[in-house]
Amino acid sequence: MKLVISTLLFLVALWVPSEVFGAQAVPILIYHSIDEYKGMGSKELFVTPDNFEKQMQYLKNQGYTLLTFERWNEISRVDKPIFVTFDDGYKNNENAFHIFRSLSSDTFKPVGTLFVISDFVGRPNRLSKTELKNMSDSGYFSIQSHTATHPDLTKTTDYQTELKGSKEKIEKITGKPVIALSYPYGNFNDRVVAETKKYYRFGITTTPGPYIEKGMKNEQYLLPRTYVKYSTTLEDFAKLVRLN
Repeated sequence: MKLVISTLLFLVALWVPSEVFGAQAVPILIYHSIDEYKGMGSKELFVTPDNFEKQMQYLKNQGYTLLTFERWNEISRVDKPIFVTFDDGYKNNENAFHIFRSLSSDTFKPVGTLFVISDFVGRPNRLSKTELKNMSDSGYFSIQSHTATHPDLTKTTDYQTELKGSKEKIEKITGKPVIALSYPYGNFNDRVVAETKKYYRFGITTTPGPYIEKGMKNEQYLLPRTYVKYSTTLEDFAKLVRLN
């Protein structure tokens, strides 16, 4: 019996392309607020500027390449690809902007993706149109959509406003294409994916884990992410991103 099983496994190994077994694991990190926690909101959704800087310095020291979704096709061509994303468009994300600029060098080009709620732009504690435009023009940030009003997309019917409308509003602010959507609360179903495909090239979830290409249907609309939290130590962070 053991011989039969071994033979079958050997035959499978011959049939399946080798890159499937060696598929690269790509971390897609998710942040929210980059700020000191002052008692308002969920503490775990904050990462202090000091910790964020140490995390980005770690990526720099370890030779990671930060990418945005516009550069998705570079995953297989760069060293240690990783995505740094921020949900909601909080004003304190400017702290990440300053840290990116301070760490930038000839060999390390930090970039991140801001998923903003288009109808919340300019509200208290949210980035303004001018701030988003400046961050986009800087080259350090790609500005993408987190819908118009942050509903649970599995329960809404107004996809025109939430998906198409938010995309158009953000594109008007930055003057650049919006190609990626972060699902509010990470919630999605077949209908949400189908609607998202009408306007975007990528759909981003909060399903934990790294992205590993599997060749399954709608793979780019089911992208997983790994939370970085207030309680994440630098040792924890190193374990999160050391996947290969």
